[in-house]
Amino acid sequence: MQGPTVPSAATGPGRPAAPAAAAPVVRATVAVLAVIEGQRGHLFPWSAAALGAGIALWFALGSEPGPATLLALALLALPAAAAALRGPDALRPLAAALALVLVGIVIVGLRAAALAAPVLPLRYHGPVEGRIVGIDRSQADRLRLTLDRVVLERLSPERTPERVRIALHAEPAGFAPEPGQRVLVTAHLAPPEAPVEPGDFDFRRHAWFERLGAVGYSRTPVMLLEPAAPDEAAVAVTRLRLSLAEAIRARIPGDAGGLAAAVTTGDRSGLSMAATAAMRDANLYHLVAISGMHMGMLAAFVFGLVRTGLAMAPPLALRLNGKKLAAMVALAAAAGYLVLAGRAVSTERAFVMVAVMLVAVLLDRRALTLRSVAIAALVVLTLRPETILNPGFQMSFAATAALVAAFEGLRGAPDRWTRWPRWAAPAVTLVIASFVAGWATAPFAALHFNRIADYGLIANVLAVPAMGTLVMPGAVLAAIGAPLGLSGPGLWLMETGCRWTLGVSDWVAGLPGAVRMVPAPPGAVLPLLAAGGLVLVIWRGRGRLAGLAPLAAALLLWATAERPALLIAGDGSLVGVTTPEGRALSRAATGIVARSWLENDGDAAGPVEAAARTGWDGPPGSQVARVGGHEVVHIHGRGWEAALAAACAPGRIVVIARRVADPGGGCAVWDAPALAATGALAG
Repeated sequence: MQGPTVPSAATGPGRPAAPAAAAPVVRATVAVLAVIEGQRGHLFPWSAAALGAGIALWFALGSEPGPATLLALALLALPAAAAALRGPDALRPLAAALALVLVGIVIVGLRAAALAAPVLPLRYHGPVEGRIVGIDRSQADRLRLTLDRVVLERLSPERTPERVRIALHAEPAGFAPEPGQRVLVTAHLAPPEAPVEPGDFDFRRHAWFERLGAVGYSRTPVMLLEPAAPDEAAVAVTRLRLSLAEAIRARIPGDAGGLAAAVTTGDRSGLSMAATAAMRDANLYHLVAISGMHMGMLAAFVFGLVRTGLAMAPPLALRLNGKKLAAMVALAAAAGYLVLAGRAVSTERAFVMVAVMLVAVLLDRRALTLRSVAIAALVVLTLRPETILNPGFQMSFAATAALVAAFEGLRGAPDRWTRWPRWAAPAVTLVIASFVAGWATAPFAALHFNRIADYGLIANVLAVPAMGTLVMPGAVLAAIGAPLGLSGPGLWLMETGCRWTLGVSDWVAGLPGAVRMVPAPPGAVLPLLAAGGLVLVIWRGRGRLAGLAPLAAALLLWATAERPALLIAGDGSLVGVTTPEGRALSRAATGIVARSWLENDGDAAGPVEAAARTGWDGPPGSQVARVGGHEVVHIHGRGWEAALAAACAPGRIVVIARRVADPGGGCAVWDAPALAATGALAG
């Protein structure tokens, strides 16, 4: 028996019923709209997710959309935005989401075009002249200079990169590098490198958004041409930051001074490689980068200090709104911290998050809500859309959103679950916060860094309180007392907290099984993790459990994925094949390609150990491995002409880091020009 026709937008008095084939679509649409209607009042956080989805879609495209495509998308966003503002009430959320996705694509496209700058076309060796705008250290602990206003011999200004970065293998010639100095050095430069394997981190894309057109190294001393000009504000601030870092390291010796300088100025050059490795293994390296936690601790301490001080002065407390005044002072302190720390991406992101929360206090709103987290994300993504690919962005917003959702859930939980003794409340809160933040960030840390710190919860429970009660308050007290020559007590607090933190990291990193290596996941894992996490955190009601489905799919996909049996470096200098022992390398290369391959395999071995594994036969310089029924020959070193002629045979794949003519013999040759066109290969 046929039931009554359900009225809808397509049916009604005087209109025919929808075709039977369309009925499921209509019912599904009505169900979706009903679900969205049930989330009214909690939809705003999805705006940041929609904008981020558009930005991520731009990066996922195989090629960059042209100006005409961006213009068409912008025009399409206009009616979607109009529907979001004035369309049918039930359809407004979907229209707003579509508009934000389109706007996200357009924003990142415009940002990429605005930052366009020349990239070094070929390798270069010769004099490099430029102004120092950045000083840091490479992974090999070499002093590294970033230069702008670059002059390269034999290269016209139109083709000269706007910025270059050079690692120094020799000490500067009788001077200490400072921002603003104009220097001259003989260096080897190359264009930013392509991914070490398909789908891996693309340094070229990162360099594009940094306007970095070449990277390289120098084995000769840097010479000073001109001192820094005193009237350049940006350079003066950078110079102040580095001089302050040096002053801190002078008063606090060793790695404790390096850590103190890092968390106050963002300069990590004073932290040794051993201390850095230990903090990574203990899951404490996030304490080195200036993040939302540091900015929040600073703002919270200043807020509490000002509010307590006003409360101790009754005449002021009766006449002033202590809460709002404290928020304004804390906001100013956070802004000063931003300027001093050099406006790195992570620092800007941290400031935006804290500023949104302090402005909420000024507007008599709750400071920490998913709405404020979403506003911070919208601001960051609008200003720097490329940060969506940054591990720091993903981990900081994942941790913040998870913490807000968790503590909102605890507020609505039965009293028997949250009734703790007053003396135990801070400790319980810290454990819960560390547990929630650890679980929220662990998948992203494993995805980007191929490692899981099994004792990270213990390390954070022991170390984070020292950062909040000693290091950041000490920094504020040292800054207040410095003009009066009374910075000693603040520096002592900082040193005590930093030494405790380093001691915790050394102890935890030394525990058996402190770190587990995991292989790199397929590309679909990250969007699945993000989608599942967003549903779990933002959705209201039991429907949030639906977020477990994409999380489970991501973990299953990750667990069952297989690494490539064959990897070929983009310049032909290295080949790796899988064996029962792990990936065997064709030669003992110690560069970033070998390290990245092994890390992506979840392999803790070093390049030298991997090169010693069985899997390659033949004399040095012409080694052969069997992969999937084919023989792969890697030719390198001297005598390559004779080795190439002998190696080429039907069914063989020959890899060589040179330009070669067809050697005959029926082999497939991947030489330097072919690999330059394709980039790194996997099979």
